Amino acid sequence: MTTAADTFAVTHLITRYAELIDTGDFAGVGALLADGAFIGSGPPVEGAEAVERMLRKSVILYEDGTPRTHHATTNIAVEVDEETGTASARSYVTVFQELPGLPLQPVAAGRYRDRFARRDGQWRFVERRVRIHLVGDVSRHLRG
Repeated sequence: MTTAADTFAVTHLITRYAELIDTGDFAGVGALLADGAFIGSGPPVEGAEAVERMLRKSVILYEDGTPRTHHATTNIAVEVDEETGTASARSYVTVFQELPGLPLQPVAAGRYRDRFARRDGQWRFVERRVRIHLVGDVSRHLRG
């Protein structure tokens, strides 16, 4: 039986990711995904240092130390398997960005497919799959 606490804990990990990305805390994102793999448009990235390095190479940070983005994560659906201590989730993401000379606008939208495991009583990411389906002007958000 899935408890509300399990669903809340998994949902918290999903929303924490957005907060860390938007504040430019790439070391924090690495720590969040330390036990898992990040799978996006390139090869899978595993481990805290590798995730942090990938983000630093691909995401543009500004003078305030942030990418000037807002990741809105919606339609979060969590399924917990109490017997195996695993969970999966799916959600939508819309990335907004605003800069001087760039009005607030959506720059990307897609989906997350996540897997989690409970380790030592704590839920942890095992895998985050990012599929971006709609792409706007990401020239001031992503390098190359």
